Amino acid sequence: MKRYLITGGAGFIGSAITNKLLQTNYSVRVVDNEFRGNKISIKKSPRVEFIKSDIRDVKKITEACKNIDAIIHLAYINGTKYFYENPDLVLEVGVKGMLSVLEGAKKNNVKELYLASSSEVYQTPSIIPTPETIPYSIPDPLNPRYSYAGGKIISEMMSLFIGEKIFEKVCIFRPHNVYGPNMGTEHVIPELIKKILLAKKTTLKNVTLPIQGDGTQTRSFIYIDDFVDAIMILLEKAKTKEIYNIGTPDEISINELISELEKIIDIKIQVIHEKAKSGATLRRCPDIAKIKKLGFRPKTQLFTGLQNTYLWYNKNLNI
Repeated sequence: MKRYLITGGAGFIGSAITNKLLQTNYSVRVVDNEFRGNKISIKKSPRVEFIKSDIRDVKKITEACKNIDAIIHLAYINGTKYFYENPDLVLEVGVKGMLSVLEGAKKNNVKELYLASSSEVYQTPSIIPTPETIPYSIPDPLNPRYSYAGGKIISEMMSLFIGEKIFEKVCIFRPHNVYGPNMGTEHVIPELIKKILLAKKTTLKNVTLPIQGDGTQTRSFIYIDDFVDAIMILLEKAKTKEIYNIGTPDEISINELISELEKIIDIKIQVIHEKAKSGATLRRCPDIAKIKKLGFRPKTQLFTGLQNTYLWYNKNLNI
């Protein structure tokens, strides 16, 4: 039975991958410091083991790599507010965490590495939809926002050029705006839903919603179930030293996204536009031709995914 180590495996994406692997009868060891995730999101199973540890702890990560066949490295500092407020921590966790994984894998002869990168490495791409071949971009090294992309770029380079001497297979994937139930409150969709739920406390049919920018910024959102399906395909079919976008080709503006939420919740939203933070990306939409060649097809329509997500937050968000 193949045994996976998932760093950051108690988080939104990590727990979803862990649960899918358990469902598919693999064995999983999860490492997480529960900074944002919680192990209660992981299904109980005799084939799962949880280790609470900081990804920067080389000794613990090395121990966690024992008797492991493949590593899915997700552990990182996510959430836009952390990019701006704690860029030093973002970079430290990114770089030291990658070093811990490489060291632990080398000492334990782990065969495969799957690295979670980010669409942020493209920043403001010259081509939309954006293929994996677009160059890395850090427009302003003094802008703390780019600490996140910087750490991801370094991790990619380390995986490719150090990892090739350790692993038989190295695969990098770049998620594009994964969403769904239980993803915290620090990303676009849950932030909007939280603001709407807070506003609904005072009125049932009309709410005021502040957003950053004029709302014409675009994103392409992929539902968590589809994202996990893509990961399962990569685990089986990805080629070594290849990079894959994971997302949908359906580009939608934030204004359009709010309109979809209006339909789902049956309210009228008055948008108040605030100044966007420096470095915010205006458009993001991936070219997914590469992973489609491996057989991936997103299945969940945005309206359905948003409805599922809203219903979960309406039931579980304590505000």
